[in-house]
Amino acid sequence: MISAGEFRNGITFELEGTVYQIVEFQHVKPGKGAAFVRTKLRNIINGAVIEKTFRPSEKMPRAHVERNEMQYLYNDGGLYYFMDQETYEQIPIDKQVLGDALKFVKENMNIKVLSYKGSVFGVEPPNFVELEITETEPGIKGDTATGATKPATVETGATIYVPLFINQGDVIRIDTRTGEYMERA
Repeated sequence: MISAGEFRNGITFELEGTVYQIVEFQHVKPGKGAAFVRTKLRNIINGAVIEKTFRPSEKMPRAHVERNEMQYLYNDGGLYYFMDQETYEQIPIDKQVLGDALKFVKENMNIKVLSYKGSVFGVEPPNFVELEITETEPGIKGDTATGATKPATVETGATIYVPLFINQGDVIRIDTRTGEYMERA
């Protein structure tokens, strides 16, 4: 059992016979009245997002989510193929289930495939990845006093903002949870 006061992003629990994952949460202590927890929850079966408010003392049963380490192989139109490292079994996952999760993932990278009672509902990429810059404009000398950034495209096709000193061909480290540039690799 988990109480609403212990909510964090990514936690899964059962509510009214359905399994939800916390997308966002906010502990609110109004000046008048009791504290409460405002949440955005994603139904892991159909992907619908709802907003719900809980009292901090409310308790819900945790949902056991399996996280299997798999290797991303390739995509074929709307299907993405992953391979189990131990059994070499390949499973296809629909693009709609994955959303933006593979924005910074290259072929042959290891990721965690999330499932509940055998039904895959998402993937977790590694927290940090190293990718090469394939396209960016050259930085202008003397324009660095304000810590300015510029858009850059990485080898997976995603666009992020990087400091002006980063050039095409550089390899950078990216935090996949926020999509932000961390450092040059």
